[in-house]
Amino acid sequence: METSRFSYELPPALIAQRAAEPRDASRLLVLHGDGRTEHRVFRDVIEYLRPGDLLVVNDTRVMKARLFARRRPQGGRVELLLLRRAGGGPAGGPPTAPDRVERWHVLVKPGRRAPVGQWLEAGDGRLGVRVVERTGEGGRVVELSSQTQPVDTLLDELGALPLPPYIRVPLDDPERYQTVYARVAGSAAAPTAGLHFTPELLEKIRRAGVRIEPLTLHVGVGTFRPVRSERVEEHVMHEEFFTIPEETAEAILRTHEAGGRVWAVGTTVVRALESAAVGSHRVQAGPASTRLFIYPPYAFKVVDVLITNFHLPRSTLLMLVCAFGGTERVLAAYREAVALGYRFYSFGDAMLILP
Repeated sequence: METSRFSYELPPALIAQRAAEPRDASRLLVLHGDGRTEHRVFRDVIEYLRPGDLLVVNDTRVMKARLFARRRPQGGRVELLLLRRAGGGPAGGPPTAPDRVERWHVLVKPGRRAPVGQWLEAGDGRLGVRVVERTGEGGRVVELSSQTQPVDTLLDELGALPLPPYIRVPLDDPERYQTVYARVAGSAAAPTAGLHFTPELLEKIRRAGVRIEPLTLHVGVGTFRPVRSERVEEHVMHEEFFTIPEETAEAILRTHEAGGRVWAVGTTVVRALESAAVGSHRVQAGPASTRLFIYPPYAFKVVDVLITNFHLPRSTLLMLVCAFGGTERVLAAYREAVALGYRFYSFGDAMLILP
């Protein structure tokens, strides 16, 4: 399948630079299974939920993963993007070394300033960084060390949120790039479909008889990267780590048995649930990693309804959405959204895809 099939024209002015206020005031394009569309406000999503449905959310929290350092002793600035602890599973899990020495997988820019063996320092020397290994796609493994404080404490103090490259306006409030239920630090990007929910809307959904359960998938930087191969099948998917609690796995099974629907809040939830599927509406609980690449055609085993944002052309996220809603229907809805001035990408508006 040709990658160009998943392209569309987007005026740059429609790339949202700021989130809607309040969160649930963003627009919502509702795409029905027959291709019919409705145009609503996000808080109206409650009208499409039924008692007995299950809403699954991703409770990952974006790390302050962007770190600026200088080469030692010769100088020169280097930017690091922390991805995950080396050998320790997902970022946000327990350190696998003493708390003043940790190894991390990172991306570096410019790479020529970070050869193996190079020493860097951040925070006026309070945090040492030693490059210990090269990895694929411009990555490195680095050893972070501190003589005075736990590494995690320094990273929280010295790091910055890694906003997507298409967002050029500084955040007034860093919490606006976190979901209201963000709990487990470890992501390099926010699970943006969840940014539309407010605590009040979630409470109304619960009172309407809908169960809400979490999973944790730590979003990697691959979410920003378009598919560069000419054919979709040639693309190599990035790895992401996730955990599905026992309660969530049980809720999925019970929801299906009772005739309810499983709603995924975002493509990250879809990817975790479909990666953990062990049959129709059954998932394996516990920690795991995935390289699952969902593109048309794909037979979904767990997810019945999807809430998502509008995604970049030629991206794996757009391909997943097309697999779920039908390529022609989804791309037609995108063209309609462009014509009607919807806002796109991380801080943009939302889409609800119904069967």
